[in-house]
Amino acid sequence: MTEATPLIRAFFDEATNTVSYLVVDPMTRHAAVIDPVLDYDPGSGEVDTRSVEAIIRTAEAEGLAIDWALETHAHADHLSGAPFIKMKTGARIGIGEHIRDVQRIFRPVFNATDLKADGSDFDCLFRDGERFGIGDLDVEVLHVPGHTPADVAYKIGDAVFVGDSLFMPDYGTARADFPGGDARQLYRSIRRLLALPPETRLFMCHDYKAPGRDHYAWETTVAEERAGNKHVRDGVTEDEFVAMRQARDATLAAPKLLLPSIQVNIRAGRFPPAESNGVRYLLIPVKPKSEGATAS
Repeated sequence: MTEATPLIRAFFDEATNTVSYLVVDPMTRHAAVIDPVLDYDPGSGEVDTRSVEAIIRTAEAEGLAIDWALETHAHADHLSGAPFIKMKTGARIGIGEHIRDVQRIFRPVFNATDLKADGSDFDCLFRDGERFGIGDLDVEVLHVPGHTPADVAYKIGDAVFVGDSLFMPDYGTARADFPGGDARQLYRSIRRLLALPPETRLFMCHDYKAPGRDHYAWETTVAEERAGNKHVRDGVTEDEFVAMRQARDATLAAPKLLLPSIQVNIRAGRFPPAESNGVRYLLIPVKPKSEGATAS
């Protein structure tokens, strides 16, 4: 495996503000897809594969073999398209080994008795520091918890795919208030990323257009983040970051697709088993605020 520069194609899904990536070894023409999106309409319950099909068509047109569908974590804002990629290409689905912690947290929330919570829905569970290949490209896995316990970043040559830990410098950092999230861990994970060489390219998983910016953006560098990230630039202490992050997170609404996304993504993109009528359902837990609120 080599430190060659990967070819990177970005696919932006405006409905979920998610960036998926097709990462290519230019020598062998083998590739991986990072954080693929399954299109989902919460109003109708309809799912569509147009986003992942666009990635697959690009790969086919360029003569690429997709070996991996890689998740940076179990997303709370979109459903994973990894199973469709696996079905069409034979790719393996990979995620960080701490997905088991996330599964254990959410299994009882959704009474997901079909879920073993051992990570076995995924083909590969990566350890911190583990290395594997995309063709001849060397991939290093970095465990970067804080947003969730299971977040990982993928370092491929001079590029790092950071998932939800970081956003563009003018937008800041990810929330840390989901179950298992931790603002101190997030700060330390981000500082680990920002200790990489200044010229290292960082690729975001999301962009929401920071105030004053009229275009979407998802690529920056370690140097740019250290100099200008509004939440965690050089000079911001851990305690300052934690205080900011906790205060900000207390004002944030839940992501629109939180409940369907978590149920699907902790199963590696698999939907819950069909009921006796042959239909698959996603659950909405009811949390009454007052006694008797759910009485019949």
